[in-house]
Amino acid sequence: MKFGLIKKVTTVTILSGLIITLNPADAISQTVDEYIKEDLHRHDEVIKKIDDVLWYQKVGDIAYVDKVRLTGPPRWKPRTEGDRFAGNPLQFYAYTFIPKNVKKNNKYPLIVLPHSGIHADFSTYYAHIVRELISQGYIVVAAEYRGSTGYGKGVYENIDYGGLENEDVLASRDYMTTNYSIVDSNRVAIIGWSHGGMISLFNILKYPEKYVCAFAGVPVSDLNSRLTSHGKSYEDYFTPKYHIGKSLKEDPEEYKRRSPSSYAALLQRPLLIHTNTIDNDVYVEEVMCMIDSLKAHDKKFEYKVFNAAAGGHGFDRIDTKEATDIRFTIYKFLERYLNPPKPFKSPDEMRKAAYHF
Repeated sequence: MKFGLIKKVTTVTILSGLIITLNPADAISQTVDEYIKEDLHRHDEVIKKIDDVLWYQKVGDIAYVDKVRLTGPPRWKPRTEGDRFAGNPLQFYAYTFIPKNVKKNNKYPLIVLPHSGIHADFSTYYAHIVRELISQGYIVVAAEYRGSTGYGKGVYENIDYGGLENEDVLASRDYMTTNYSIVDSNRVAIIGWSHGGMISLFNILKYPEKYVCAFAGVPVSDLNSRLTSHGKSYEDYFTPKYHIGKSLKEDPEEYKRRSPSSYAALLQRPLLIHTNTIDNDVYVEEVMCMIDSLKAHDKKFEYKVFNAAAGGHGFDRIDTKEATDIRFTIYKFLERYLNPPKPFKSPDEMRKAAYHF
């Protein structure tokens, strides 16, 4: 719903319990909708700062937790015509987690863990997964790639879905191998779920020399399949001028360029894919586009289609025994290629590492 311009109003209630006071002397030319959007960004920033503190509480007993600022490529297109700074590398944050029991003269495998969500962030939603990884002796890096929430409107509108966000994640990988002598650059894997699974696919397909293997859980795989099955409200994420600016119908080749299924022929490294028949977000049919593309190119990879696994889209990220047992199999896949110093011997051992009991 659109409202008129705010010019002479002194106070406007826009959300329950949230009041914005306006100065009538100011030249106000924003709509209420625009104020709401700006306040939602401020809300996300507050939530992000709170959640950052929780990281230390949830994993600080076993990991050194840090948050660093890095740079990725410039925006894929200038924000405005004639922008003199359009060629500047974009800044972004990344979380680093290092086991407290590392020995400085040893080398440890690295897990690159991009978060899920078209506009989301790396939150303590992943705390148990990070605990599981740290307990096996993995070092973890998680990039807050362009388009992430919690950093204001500018970062939000830098979104490049299926584009240079992948290079942001790659930059976080290279940061770790360049700056931490304890990271073994020959033992790096990328794992992710949903949109993070999409980034995992892109990275293992486009940069096989950087990773030894990848896991993609319920990965966004084919934007033609995705947008035609999710309706206009989903497509609206892509059509703003600061993003693609055109619909799937208007520019199908651009959406194809941003789909991992288009690059299946490039696979060179071990890959594991999971999908769920009752996934209510990344439908199984979309993931099958990726699986079928890999098969069509006679690629060797592993996959499993879970039949009506409880939890839908998050079936192997939640905290049930079924979910953690599935994660145990993911870690066994990674173990084959990364040789972590303390691999789990059983699902029960893994549960105790993540949940204390």
